[in-house]
Amino acid sequence: MRLVRLIANLGYGSQRDVKMLLRAGRVTRADGTMLSDGDKADHADIRIDEEALDPPQGSVLMLHKPAGYTCSTSDPGRVVYELLPERFQYRNPIMAPVGRLDRDTTGLLLLTDDGQLLHRIISPKANVPKVYEAELARPLTGEEAGMFASGTLMLKSEKTPLLPATLEALGETRARLTISEGRYHQIRRMFAAVGNHVEALHRVSIGALRLDGLAEGEWRLLSPGEVARVFAPAT
Repeated sequence: MRLVRLIANLGYGSQRDVKMLLRAGRVTRADGTMLSDGDKADHADIRIDEEALDPPQGSVLMLHKPAGYTCSTSDPGRVVYELLPERFQYRNPIMAPVGRLDRDTTGLLLLTDDGQLLHRIISPKANVPKVYEAELARPLTGEEAGMFASGTLMLKSEKTPLLPATLEALGETRARLTISEGRYHQIRRMFAAVGNHVEALHRVSIGALRLDGLAEGEWRLLSPGEVARVFAPAT
């Protein structure tokens, strides 16, 4: 891929903008040697204003999503892209959320521009477990675990029952829930179906991948080994 197109696809500007960066000598190798459009260079060796390029195409990011942000590029309120470098939403292809957390749900959110990987993770056939912790408005009755594990629970307006899910009580009004699908507002609707209301919801893990101390609002690039943990059993 031509250098201009590579940099433009990472969201640094139009191809015209990138050509201007090159002419101004702002695109260099790590050793300071200026680059021109006809040059070839490894992604890791390219610098813009002496800073390394953003993650290459095909990368996966992990974000600790705070409450109050939506997984969208056009919502009138706050969006998760505000937590990333601004140019990330102009990448081609865009860094898209892998599944969505609603505005009030916090926790582990993955973003990638690898469409095949995205669909592999969210496909029901992948059976990727996702673990959430919920704060509830009313005490658990003790019957929820059996209902959620039965594989027969129907949500309002749905035509097929939910796949079995595992519930672990963490307290009178706290629960950990493991699901393997991602229907619209699924966990909130599951508790509504048994007469309860979710006050707060936090995603703890996807597969065996956890936040591991990543601060709220922060993000980082995942290694290939960490991405592979998405497809490992939850721990």
